[in-house]
Amino acid sequence: MIFAPKRMVDRRFTEVDLRRNVASNGYRHDVVAGRWVIETRHRHRAWEVIVEPDSEAEVLVVVTAYPVWGT
Repeated sequence: MIFAPKRMVDRRFTEVDLRRNVASNGYRHDVVAGRWVIETRHRHRAWEVIVEPDSEAEVLVVVTAYPVWGT
């Protein structure tokens, strides 16, 4: 299960878009310990979604998402 904040409207995508796009092109450790960067695409552009697992609640929390410039 993924928990995503309602602020995603600022980025012009919905929770459904995010769930669809989490089928990623890859992932890597973030610079913040315990977080991951998911590499994906949205509207034909490269995006990165920063997530943090919440093992107690058994969810994946979306911290932020942003387009990758220069792609």
